[in-house]
Order: sequence, then structure tokens, then C-alpha cells
Amino acid sequence: MEQNKDIRRQMIIALHEIPGIGWFAIQKAVKHQFWNKQLWSIEDLLAIGLRRDQAQSAAERYAKQSWMLANGRAEEVARANAVEITPYDPDYPSLLREIAQPPWVIYAKGRLELLKRPAIAIVGTRVPTAYGRHSAAALAQELSSAGLTVVSGLARGIDSKAHEAALYEAGGTIAVLPTPIDKCYPPENLSLFHKIAEHGLLVSETPIGTPLHPGQFPQRNRIIAALSVGTVVVEGATKSGSLITAQHASDMSRELFAIPGPISSPKSEGPNELIKRGEAKLICGIHDIIDELKWLPAALDAYREADNSDNAKQKTEAAQLTLEESKLIAFLRDQPLSINELHELSAIPFGHLNALLLNLCIKRKIELQPGSIYIAL
Repeated sequence: MEQNKDIRRQMIIALHEIPGIGWFAIQKAVKHQFWNKQLWSIEDLLAIGLRRDQAQSAAERYAKQSWMLANGRAEEVARANAVEITPYDPDYPSLLREIAQPPWVIYAKGRLELLKRPAIAIVGTRVPTAYGRHSAAALAQELSSAGLTVVSGLARGIDSKAHEAALYEAGGTIAVLPTPIDKCYPPENLSLFHKIAEHGLLVSETPIGTPLHPGQFPQRNRIIAALSVGTVVVEGATKSGSLITAQHASDMSRELFAIPGPISSPKSEGPNELIKRGEAKLICGIHDIIDELKWLPAALDAYREADNSDNAKQKTEAAQLTLEESKLIAFLRDQPLSINELHELSAIPFGHLNALLLNLCIKRKIELQPGSIYIAL
């Protein structure tokens, strides 16, 4: 059964990385259990309902070797110290499963445990006023101090202020990227990008190697709303990206909040209009959010207890290794090896192997060296 799951996730990742293959095409492959076919012919792909251009792209991509043997972008993902997460993995966020067309693959780098915590999104304009910057930072710090994870999009302006204020507090922060997991946009946020990778979590739906295009921004906004139990709009014009995120939250039946602003400020048109139409609840701080989400205090208490329990077990668990992890360490004690060489020696599927190697790096049992070579410590 576990082997079946590994093959399914490997097929999903293989299809997800092909340009032109979208959500419905992957759904058709899953529905028809296409992981049972080692080779993909155009005829087979057409038979399960793919368009001819999609079938041709997939068949050409894996014409020279089976998709089961190809590692796709696994090496680049490992080099970025990231992991690929599919709906068949335990780290896949439960909130994502609730939405229409949940992502088949997300790439994540950093503290994966943040995907399990209650989260609130904070979004707003890229060019905020002093009032907007202060409001976003104050609310983000307050939320994260209480144990709530703050989600935003790493954009300049409100997003950046929210990430910076939440990063080092208890709840931490998740940055959802429009770019692949190894790229930062905008470039001026590179320092913040690295800080979040180290102390928070970076998330992307975009395969490594994909060039940036405008369609990735609405997709990013959709994931921001999906990862959060509620979304807060701080400042933004009526047609801004933050209002797109608000619409996604509303479509997903998630709570929508807005911080009011001066009626004379164009930056506050968006949140003021949401409040006026009764689509968003006016808030001034975290207590207004908790008043609406009355289950939050109990949930946060449960996470604190779990965190305390995890910390007590951390030293013991770090010392324990699975059989697969022990096997990999034994190989690396003989000589430094790449992920391709470890795959050949261990016969562990690339996706699972990538996760094992990242876990061993976190446990400080192995280390990734320049040239994508792993060594035992």
C-alpha cells in the first residue's frame, strides 16, 4: 500500500512539472490509476482524456526513459533544501484539502510544522501609508505572539511588514511565493526570503525552473487564503491583489476581516468597501478575530501542549533513525554521494528519498555540500 502511494505521488509530481499539464489533466491520470503504466504513449494519454498537446508534451518528456526512473526536478528541489508535498503525504495541509481543486504539489522550505497550526492571512497594498504599515505590523506581532501563524505573499509593503513582525514570535510566518521555491520576488526582499526560509516557512505551487508570469500571482493569492482560517485586508484599492485574496477567502467560506481606514485615503477604499458591504468584519486587533473564531483559544492551547510534549521528546526522537535513514547514513559513511547515486544504491523513490535526506540534514546526521553531494557527519 505504501509503495502504491509512493508511485502515485511520483506520477503526480512528474505530470505537475510538465508545462501545459494542469489540475484537471492530473486528476484524469489519478482517476485512471495511470501510475500503473511505466511508459506513456500519446495514445494512452489521449485515452484518459488529455488534450493532444498535453499528451504530446508528456510523451515527449519521457520518451527516452520511464517516468518512474526519471528524477525530474528532485535534485534541484533537494539543492534548494525544499520538499515536494502531495495530497498523499502526511505534511499536506488539511485546510488545502477542503478547497475546490487543491494543489496537486506544493514545494515547501523551512518549518513544515507551521502547516499544521491555525493561521491568519494578512494582505494589503504594496505601497502602504504609515498607518497601514503600523497596523499590519502591530496585528501580525499580536497574532504570532498568541501562537497564530501569519500567512502572506512576500510582496513589498503590507506583506513584508506582516512577515517581519511575525517571524520571531511563537506562531511564526508562512510566505507563499508566486515564483518557484528557489527564487525570490521581488528581488529587494531577498534578505527577508532567507530569514523566512531559516525561521519560518516558504511555500510555492510553482515547479522549479518555471519563468515568472502574471498568472502565478492570482494562484499565489489563492494559496494564501486556502492556508488560513481567516484573511485580514489592511489597505488596498478596490481592484488590488489583496481584494483578489479576499475574494478567494470568501469563495472558500473562510472568515474575512478588514482594518478600516480614513474615508479620504484611496489606500483604504478596498477594506472600507468590504466592511460597508458586510463582506468583512471590522477589526482593531486580535480580540475581534477571536470573538468571531471562538474555537481558536482552545486550539491554540492544544498546540502549546503539543509543542511542550514535542520539545520534551525532541532529543530522544532526534537520536532515533528509521531503517531507511540508517541505510542512507551507512552508504554515506563509505563515501560522499549525490541523490542520484543514493537512489541507485538504495532503490528508494526520488520523492521519498528527497524527504529522507532533508530530515537527516535537519537531524544533523548528514550535510549537503557544494555540488549537491551529501556527506555523513
